[in-house]
Amino acid sequence: MGVVTPPKQDRSRVTRQRLLEAAVGCLAEHGWAGSTVSVVAERAGVSRGAAQHHFPTREDLFTAAVEYVAQERSTALRALFPERSGTGTSTGPGRGAGDRRAVVVALVDLYTGPLFRAALHLWVAASDEDQLRARVTELEAHVGRETHRIAVDLLGADESVPGTRETVQGFLDMARGLGLANLLTDDAARRERVVAQWAAILDRTLA
Repeated sequence: MGVVTPPKQDRSRVTRQRLLEAAVGCLAEHGWAGSTVSVVAERAGVSRGAAQHHFPTREDLFTAAVEYVAQERSTALRALFPERSGTGTSTGPGRGAGDRRAVVVALVDLYTGPLFRAALHLWVAASDEDQLRARVTELEAHVGRETHRIAVDLLGADESVPGTRETVQGFLDMARGLGLANLLTDDAARRERVVAQWAAILDRTLA
């Protein structure tokens, strides 16, 4: 029997995914200046021409890459707590401090991994490039809304209660700050204490 060749559509999808993952890895490790289309293509194991076929411009490639991984992380986060994800009304008994702390830890992890590091480099680049700024601003607004929805679901927050929305958003802003602190040094020890305190605060406030 001969070698079975995957359909062209499947090969194209695999190539696109490899490019997106390589782009995020390059941003996280080398920053915007060191992440060219050629470097990403080499890391992905494809030609520069193939990369440009999928993503005509550098901006297309990197904004798509951050969006792709953000979606993947959202899916993975919901999968950690499938019994409470996607209902929009995950309130009720059985939500002790340990339970909510697990959710807080998972949400903070969104801001301390390679996705956040890559996104930060993209933000810095966008601050100096008008064309990129518009696209990154739109992307970040989408990611922010999705992350807030996930947080509301997983924390069992009832946003009809005054102040709840601001409490959840304040927690996410704090998590982003922890991610920033983690860029320069290993902030795990301090982060663990802060996460424990925020879990206790959320447990009291959202109960």
